Amino acid sequence: MADESVRWGILATGGIAAAFTADLVDLPDAEVVAVASRTEASAKAFAERFGIERAYGDWGALAEDADIDVVYVATPHSAHRAAAGLCLEAGRNVLCEKAFTLNAREAEELVALARGRGSFLMEAMWMYCNPLVRRLKALVDDGAIGEVRSVQADFGLAGHLLPEARNGMLPPTHRLRDPEQGGGSLLDLGVYPVSFAQLLLGEPAGISARAALSDEGVDLQTGALLSWESGALASVHCSIVGGTATSASVTGSLGRIDIPYGFFFPDHFVLHRDGRDPEEFTADPADGPRNSLRHEAREVMRALRAGEAESPLVPLDGTLAVMRTLDTIREQIGVRYPQEAAEERA
Repeated sequence: MADESVRWGILATGGIAAAFTADLVDLPDAEVVAVASRTEASAKAFAERFGIERAYGDWGALAEDADIDVVYVATPHSAHRAAAGLCLEAGRNVLCEKAFTLNAREAEELVALARGRGSFLMEAMWMYCNPLVRRLKALVDDGAIGEVRSVQADFGLAGHLLPEARNGMLPPTHRLRDPEQGGGSLLDLGVYPVSFAQLLLGEPAGISARAALSDEGVDLQTGALLSWESGALASVHCSIVGGTATSASVTGSLGRIDIPYGFFFPDHFVLHRDGRDPEEFTADPADGPRNSLRHEAREVMRALRAGEAESPLVPLDGTLAVMRTLDTIREQIGVRYPQEAAEERA
């Protein structure tokens, strides 16, 4: 595969699938060969839009397509276990959107399946693959701000401003409010602040969370304080009822790093070292638009060509650790999805 294009299959045809495919078709070493949706009409429309050769009206046909090197799973996270599992069982490699699954148990099942079959599996945590985020992590790891003392990160959007909003709020059937689709701010948005904190500090030793819940039982906004045995703390917040600064800050014993709006796809950050002038680090224009998903695609293709079953940038153990944190937060705030309750009764 070293000198050949990597052949991609796209599972689902929503907005994130379109954004990822648009970036893929611009990569000279990537080829999108098939797409699947729950309906043939949706798959065909997507295929025509992006010039994709094969369109399937069911996930199983895509999973069984042996001409595919890797499948990008872009369904709502409530369907990730089923969709990614289907592909892994058929011998396909998988890049699966975040949040990786509904809960840690489902994530553990997918990881065990991939490792048991020797297949590649990676969470599509594009933040971890972003060149500027990687630069920030390298600075922290090299001691640029000393020992990390605290992390702050938030991600909130004004749901009432989305096109789907009605009477100043998202309708209960919207995926962000629908329990059947794993709705709420935590899994959709909160996964970013939590993943950012754990990128720098690892899995927390302590978690304390609070939330405001909707009538449907999903979190409209959630705040959590994470703690580590080192004494480090992280304050994370997410919301679907108010647009936040969507910024992050990392404070250490010798300085601080501030990332303004869009910390998970930054165009710059500022390093403040004690006793020195601030240093600004900016994105390389050659890396493309700040919202480009090409970096995670390139990491998948690099790993496949190298024969790696996991990515060192987005390790599966790290994904599992994040899912455990999200599980603990949900337990504390009282968010439980219908699928989980049904499985417990079975």
